[in-house]
Amino acid sequence: MNAEAAKNIENMKNYKRIMLKMSGEVLMGDGEFGLHPETVKRVAEDIKEVVDSGVEVCVVVGAGNIFRGVSGAAKGMDRTTADYMGMLGIVINALALQNALENLDVQTRVQSAIRMDSICEPYIRRRAIRHMEKGRVVIFAAGTGNPYFTTDTAGALRATEMDCDAIFKGTKVDGVYTSDPQKNSDAKHFDHITFTDVLTKDLKVMDATAIALARENNIPIVVFSIREKGNFSKVVKSEGKFTIVTN
Repeated sequence: MNAEAAKNIENMKNYKRIMLKMSGEVLMGDGEFGLHPETVKRVAEDIKEVVDSGVEVCVVVGAGNIFRGVSGAAKGMDRTTADYMGMLGIVINALALQNALENLDVQTRVQSAIRMDSICEPYIRRRAIRHMEKGRVVIFAAGTGNPYFTTDTAGALRATEMDCDAIFKGTKVDGVYTSDPQKNSDAKHFDHITFTDVLTKDLKVMDATAIALARENNIPIVVFSIREKGNFSKVVKSEGKFTIVTN
């Protein structure tokens, strides 16, 4: 690891505001679909631990546990309709996570890119920033509000708008590897990698649009396993195993 990479990792301890981006599959636990209440509670506990440490947190979650727009389109459904259905699935996950957080006495607000005033706030940038300044967790729902954009892109976009210090990508593996470590035992783990390498090596950290947006705005992406209890807090303190992606 070069000196610049080591400096980036050390700087993680100084992050004050972060974006947690995770897939909807995280919330289904070991199930095949839907929400697993105990897993949702455990994720909420991990988020609370980070908030209690004084770090401001906002969240973007996917809807792969409920409905994927891409898979719906692949089965013959109109892509735009399928993507909007996926956005509604994101709102369901956001409300479930909000409920779990508030059961732990963590003040939480859900802001949706598609107006649903009876169940959550509309997305308003200044209001979201104010919520986080007051120590509230803000969950951004319904993606960007537009079809053809993934929740990875939504996460990078909201992180940019919120002036986040970093995007923490919670996955099922503990960082970025040369290939899938669950399929290849010889896969090499990266402690640090550049945005350019992620794109040229097609490492599937996040989609290309999200990577390009993070690179352009110089927002590091920290890839870690969110399936391990307490790991989110450890990684925020630059402890444990993870990969940091920077310029």
